[in-house]
Amino acid sequence: MRVLFGPGRLAELPAELDELGLSRALVVSTPGHRELGDRVAALIGDRAAGVHARAVMHVPSEVADAAVTAAREAEADCCVAVGGGSTVGLAKAVALADGLPVVAVPTTYAGSEMTPVWGTTEGGVKRTGRDPRVLPVSVVYDPELTLTMPPELSVVSAINALAHSAEALYAPDGSPIVSVMAEESALAAGLPRVVKDPTDVDGRSDTLYGAWLAGACLGATTMGLHHKLCHTLGGALNLPHAPTHTVVLPYVLAFNAGRAPDAMAALGRALGRPAPGAVRDLAVSLGAPTSLRELGAAREDMAGVAATAAASPYGNPRPTDEGQIADLLDRAWAGAELETGRSPAPRRAGRAQ
Repeated sequence: MRVLFGPGRLAELPAELDELGLSRALVVSTPGHRELGDRVAALIGDRAAGVHARAVMHVPSEVADAAVTAAREAEADCCVAVGGGSTVGLAKAVALADGLPVVAVPTTYAGSEMTPVWGTTEGGVKRTGRDPRVLPVSVVYDPELTLTMPPELSVVSAINALAHSAEALYAPDGSPIVSVMAEESALAAGLPRVVKDPTDVDGRSDTLYGAWLAGACLGATTMGLHHKLCHTLGGALNLPHAPTHTVVLPYVLAFNAGRAPDAMAALGRALGRPAPGAVRDLAVSLGAPTSLRELGAAREDMAGVAATAAASPYGNPRPTDEGQIADLLDRAWAGAELETGRSPAPRRAGRAQ
């Protein structure tokens, strides 16, 4: 994978396509980013095969099928995905079907651009998988493209990225290098500055850098209970992706804390306070949602979500059953206090572990 990072790097997209030998790009975006999609198409000129502005969250199968058809009709040789996780996810669906390479231009902190993970939703069930064909061949990170992201969206998008790092810290296939990247990616340093001044390019750059590392951690490791619950909630209830991650993450970390003390210590060092409470404190301090009820979920739906998640679980440091998951989801629905027990004290940075 090639990565370009820095303010103004979008201008290098035409040269990047030339470097990759790509000459007929279908520009993919959400309807809300149609103007930016048109801007990118104009930038790459005759390399553009059209703009497909139909990406929506959770990549419904019918939306994926329409994008595959559009790419074939345009005779595209690649997709340029301009946007967040929904847009990159739609481009990945095209890559999975026809093998077209993806060039990603992220505008949020979702991190999907750094992973070989794909996901589509059909009949209220979100399916995910890994395939090297969907990993973008190039990513253009331009912090200036995040300047228009409202502070409230910036917060939940960044905490979504933090979830990638948190689960990578206790993933069964983690490594010392991934752990270093995960701790480095913690977003507390840049994110408060973004909330204070959304036009702060340096703050945006730091936060986007953290999201880049977090996405790379997600791509290198196995997802756990947190991602399983968020995928299930999104597919079954169509809840917004990043806010759902923001609400659920502290509860899963509290559930796993006793089985993942090193991960909690690393998060505590990165966030400056003992974890997992530090993650909840960060969300509260920045005005993020703290309950699934706020996102429009019904309490009576939690039992069905728990059953679905328990039927095909992801790996997790603490074994789970349907009853435990149902209790966790009920607490997340209500925004209840975390039940963490005694959090491990953060260890001093730099000491051998």
